[in-house]
Amino acid sequence: MCGGFNCSKNSLALLNILFLLVSFVLIGMGSYARATSIISSFEIAGGIIASGLFLFLISFLGLFAGFKHHQVLLFFYIVVLFLLFIIQFSVSIACLAVSEKQVENAIEKVWTSDSTDGLKNNTIKDAEKYFTCCGWETNNSTECQQRKECQSPTPTVSDTVTTDSQLTCRTCSEVIPYQISHALEASGGVGLFFSFTEMLGVWLAVRFRNQKDPKANPSQFL
Repeated sequence: MCGGFNCSKNSLALLNILFLLVSFVLIGMGSYARATSIISSFEIAGGIIASGLFLFLISFLGLFAGFKHHQVLLFFYIVVLFLLFIIQFSVSIACLAVSEKQVENAIEKVWTSDSTDGLKNNTIKDAEKYFTCCGWETNNSTECQQRKECQSPTPTVSDTVTTDSQLTCRTCSEVIPYQISHALEASGGVGLFFSFTEMLGVWLAVRFRNQKDPKANPSQFL
């Protein structure tokens, strides 16, 4: 009978296996991005890996507590997963509510600040490399002109002015806000979906915790 003890136990186990797979993907993505220098900042890559490790611990806790039908561990699992649901649901709604103009203003404020922080500089270099752009509102600096993607080819008889202008890199204010805005919308949608799977995990754990194991001693307290 689905809805009984075994069904609840198996459903909770399958959901935590899904969380476990997602944690492996996060850990693998963070490690790969750091190893291949896609993300040169250790803090950002470390944050992705830490998120994967946290999800791994939560899913392992859910699997162990479900297998043992341990009341205390199940309660702790319910509390942590519910808090995670609230945080992820709130962040997902915020991502969906942010407009492209707000994204542009936020990035510009950080980009054009006078901070000499190493994390900021590495992040800017990563962004320029990934989006193939240079500078925020202008790319006339010496550093930009030295980049391969920003250099126009040596003009020949067959070259035209439009060819030279097309091969010059764009400023990051033209590229990044649009891309980030769409990425936030996609991330918000995916995050919203997974937040409901976390709420499903909370509901399954609460129901499973209140059910009695048919193989247990009938006089044993739940």
